[in-house]
Amino acid sequence: MTEPIKLKIKQLTTQDIDSIIEIEEKAYGKHHWSRDSFLNELSNRLAIYYGAFDETNNLVGYVGCWQIIEEAHITNLAVNPEKRRMHIGETLLNILIKHCYSNGVKYLTLEVRVSNIAAINLYEKYGFKSLSTRKHYYQDNDEDALIMWTENIFYDKFKSVFEKNEMNLVKMVEIL
Repeated sequence: MTEPIKLKIKQLTTQDIDSIIEIEEKAYGKHHWSRDSFLNELSNRLAIYYGAFDETNNLVGYVGCWQIIEEAHITNLAVNPEKRRMHIGETLLNILIKHCYSNGVKYLTLEVRVSNIAAINLYEKYGFKSLSTRKHYYQDNDEDALIMWTENIFYDKFKSVFEKNEMNLVKMVEIL
């Protein structure tokens, strides 16, 4: 068995903006969110962003959401393409769901490109279901987006899936 990847997780601030933009550019090319978009997100009282940092303190991925009463809308989850397939995205999703549990969020939603099979598989692994499609949602190529939702995350069925995934995740990722 390989040794688990080691990550530090922390809430992101505007001081992390250059590292966020670096990942955005690598992950999305010229169709990424702007610096101003992230500055607004990081100062929005409804938003929370977490970053995963490697042992050399480099940002390798991040996730964010808006909490509106008992719902959270996942706005962005991105991992440096050079660090994908190492459970970083899953770790960030797990951390965000824990945050939602602590803050009374019952439902999570997001949009994802219909072509992003890896992300769709991750979300489905965590109990998200595709409920509809937003036609021509992505401006760069007119691609559709799946709209995915969880059931109430406090329901036993969701909690059971979450806890099982978390037990497997701790074998692969060590949080410093």
